[in-house]
Amino acid sequence: MSTHSVEDIKNNGARLRGTLLESLANPVTGAIRDDDQTLIKYHGSYQQDDRDIRDERRLQKLEPAYSFMIRTRTPGGVVAPAQWLKLDAIATTYAERGLRITTRQAFQFHGVIKTDLKPTMQAINAALIDTLAACGDVNRNVAVAANPLQSRAHAAVHSHAAALSEHLLPNTRAYYEIWLDEERVAGSGSEDEPIYGATYLPRKFKIGFAIPPYNDVDVFAQDLGYIAIVENDEVVGYNVTIGGGMGATHGDPETYPRLGDVIGFVTPEQVIAIGEAVVTAQRDFGNRAMRKRARLKYTIDDRGLDWFKAEVERRAGFPLSPARRFDFVHNGDRFGWIQSDDDTGGDRRAHLTLRIPAGRIWDRDDRSDLSGLREIARLLDDEGEGAEFRLTPNQNLVIAGVPAGLRERVDALVARYGLDGHGTASPLHRNALACVALPTCGLAMAEAERYLPELVGKIESLLDSHGIGDAPIHLRISGCPNGCSRPYLGEIALVGKAPGRYNLMLGADHRGQRLNTLHRENIAEPEILTALDPLFARYATEREDDEGFGDFLVRSAIVTPRPTIPLQLRTENAT
Repeated sequence: MSTHSVEDIKNNGARLRGTLLESLANPVTGAIRDDDQTLIKYHGSYQQDDRDIRDERRLQKLEPAYSFMIRTRTPGGVVAPAQWLKLDAIATTYAERGLRITTRQAFQFHGVIKTDLKPTMQAINAALIDTLAACGDVNRNVAVAANPLQSRAHAAVHSHAAALSEHLLPNTRAYYEIWLDEERVAGSGSEDEPIYGATYLPRKFKIGFAIPPYNDVDVFAQDLGYIAIVENDEVVGYNVTIGGGMGATHGDPETYPRLGDVIGFVTPEQVIAIGEAVVTAQRDFGNRAMRKRARLKYTIDDRGLDWFKAEVERRAGFPLSPARRFDFVHNGDRFGWIQSDDDTGGDRRAHLTLRIPAGRIWDRDDRSDLSGLREIARLLDDEGEGAEFRLTPNQNLVIAGVPAGLRERVDALVARYGLDGHGTASPLHRNALACVALPTCGLAMAEAERYLPELVGKIESLLDSHGIGDAPIHLRISGCPNGCSRPYLGEIALVGKAPGRYNLMLGADHRGQRLNTLHRENIAEPEILTALDPLFARYATEREDDEGFGDFLVRSAIVTPRPTIPLQLRTENAT
């Protein structure tokens, strides 16, 4: 086991090269060296092992069943049908359990063995997609509103997000040398990193672009957020938010989830400058001595919001303008067909949002998602010029820009392969999120993705017993407190504590503007259901018109909201 600190590994890793080539070439083990396990994250991969059979292999005196997760960098989660087909082929050739949509609009491939790592990386690049900076202490995949109400605005916001993503990429050529066989040149291993420096960021960094009235990216959960201000179908600029983050550590009060603060407004031309200023300020002032306190939210709380805003303005070279008024109505997805509200020239394109449970796209006994979407991609690749696939931050999929003449054929494929389950699923099922957790995530303390269908079914039964099965409640489950499924923004959330045991969190709203709070600690399923049952009974009889479950819990004083800055104060200077 490596005794080097993460900061030492980054500093001595020859700009993310380390000894990765030697590790990959070692035929004796399915693992890579300890220090290289840190560095490979920046290339978009994590080393994992199958925890279901870990003990069995130990008894057989075998090393763990090592494999690798690979994550793409796909800003806004947009891919063309031809790219979809190539990613499908990669998943069926090299990975286990198909494709998986993440809550950051990336694809994950699970179960790739070490000898297949390089061929998989090369195949991803052949699809004109890469994995650079999808993990590690750098800016991660940039999330962008996927709800397709305003196609022209979405196109503008996506272009700004993609440009910022490119600007914040590491400068090292290590990725291209190791995976794509680029020849090393003079200076390799000591390239200048003008944005990240020799040791990159103190921790990971997340950016999201939201387009009101929908907050599907949960913009207040991002380290850096951009809220699009749209006037007359044109994006005139963005309100900027800083300091959001979901991660925490059980039993450590110095760690906590936090909502971002609105600090002002920028024009589209200022997006990159303000983004670089926030990132470099975090680079220079983030906590490098304690990784649990290294996210931007802690830097802001330790030094003060006003101080950090002034530092960002100094680095950007201009002051932020006063924030503009905005309103969010919810942070979920809109399912089924939606017609663009800004079609011009009679194009009449439409967008179909499909529910993908826990983001897992694969063929198994009860679903044929992978095969069905393969056929849709083939149709759109052949005849649907301009159509695309958009991954949503809620782990769902939008088949976007479908020409009117192909809509009936897409519907037929959706029906044939059973992809229209959102039409019969309960609101609870449609709005549920789960992280991967067991068996592959090394941080997982409890089940999440594999437990979600069972849990949803039992909570649905409770809701039905009180006549409120149609209540649009947001449920989220995480195998640990790190928050990949953004559990602290769920009206109901389970956060794993131990096998079969969770913290029950209640009281977030359905707009992504209020955190939930701990209701019961370290309880198992029977206690979870027992705790929820009387709350559902009261909600059924005491709720006001169109009142969300989380809002009801707060209004009824069943839940006391976490102390945080109310949204109206964040926008008190709005015009």
